[in-house]
Amino acid sequence: MGESGKRAELGSRLGFLMLAAGCAVGLGNVWRFPFIVGQNGGAAFVLVYLLFLALLGFPLLTAELAMGRAARRGISGAMRELAVARHRRFWSIAGSVIFAGNFLLMIYYTDVAGWLLKFSGDYLRGTLQPDFAALLKDHTTCTCFLLLAVAVATVVCSLGVQRGVERFTKWMMLALLVLLGVLAVKALSLPGAEKGLKFYLAPDWSRFAAHPWKSVFDAMGQAFFTLSTGVGCMTIFGSYVGREHSLAMESVWIIAIDTFVAFLAGLVIFPSCASFGVDVTSGPGLIFIALPKVFASITGGRIWGFVFFLFLSLAALTTIIAVFECIIGGLVDELGKSRLRTTLAVGLVVAVLSMPTVLFEPVLGWEDFVFGQLWLPLGALAICIFVTRRVGWGYEAFSEEASAGAGMRFPRVFGLLMRWFVPLLILGILTAGLLQRIV
Repeated sequence: MGESGKRAELGSRLGFLMLAAGCAVGLGNVWRFPFIVGQNGGAAFVLVYLLFLALLGFPLLTAELAMGRAARRGISGAMRELAVARHRRFWSIAGSVIFAGNFLLMIYYTDVAGWLLKFSGDYLRGTLQPDFAALLKDHTTCTCFLLLAVAVATVVCSLGVQRGVERFTKWMMLALLVLLGVLAVKALSLPGAEKGLKFYLAPDWSRFAAHPWKSVFDAMGQAFFTLSTGVGCMTIFGSYVGREHSLAMESVWIIAIDTFVAFLAGLVIFPSCASFGVDVTSGPGLIFIALPKVFASITGGRIWGFVFFLFLSLAALTTIIAVFECIIGGLVDELGKSRLRTTLAVGLVVAVLSMPTVLFEPVLGWEDFVFGQLWLPLGALAICIFVTRRVGWGYEAFSEEASAGAGMRFPRVFGLLMRWFVPLLILGILTAGLLQRIV
């Protein structure tokens, strides 16, 4: 419910697009995407990734938005309200399990956001090369910055959907895009940047073919994870918008913004790495270990380091605020408590549950695995079945809702794809993730 006792709504289409894109645009775009591209051969991998983004990301994103708009509720309530009567109890439980994944995401995402805030603060104070290994061992500092990230999200969400979440996310996203554009211009002006640009933009299928199955599954996984589908975040945002525009068209816009940010992030990272001889296959350490070496080597490195980690911090905070809103909106729908009390309770619970990730380093890796390789794919699979099968909502009702409003209709070809092809892709991602962990 909104501040006036009726259901909250977003104030503008731009606000909706920025909020949904803010949820999708996160560390998966600017942390995971560059090193995954680097490990899989550059531009050839990007083309395969874009294909899977269309085949997998687009229909799942549209499905979540449509469920929310049709039911005017979060994921659990939407599944209960839209399902056929004899299966409502099952889908209500399934929706609750999917919804719980948002807590799992937040209790490690806030920790990583804390690292980014700490690094941006270090550069602002004049530190030329922050020590990431030392930071991980400093539990007090990590706790303080984690709590700062939680506090920012709690305060913003407590102000309401329009006055808080929509307004702050809109400005954060605009600032994020400006900072990223500035960084891209700087990176492209570095000596030797053209080598990194060629790696990123000129397809080399021989590198891709060196380990094709791994590259294909990595492309599928990145396309799947980048849009935050599978835990119902987009469902709550769909519940806040009217039927003026088709959700198929809105999904295209959200994917375009998300992909644009990931593309620009590559324009920053690959030319920078090429210019200073940094290995682009460095893995997750590319952001926290390799790139600080670049900033320490360039004129004005302190300023550029601050701008870069401020950009990353904004990317993380937009996602945290969006997921907080998903949790808060869903709980208000289901429990009927006041928004302010629910917001404070969510902030407190996330802060307490996040402590193990700070105190025990292996916990973060396990949480990332459980969420990314199990919870997210299984949630997306359940949503796909729900919107295409008669045991759930059914494809006709879903496609009608997705197409309602001005703009493109939901393509009919996705009826067949969502019934068979998309579930098989999701099962492939799930299997590949489990095998990778076991092996």
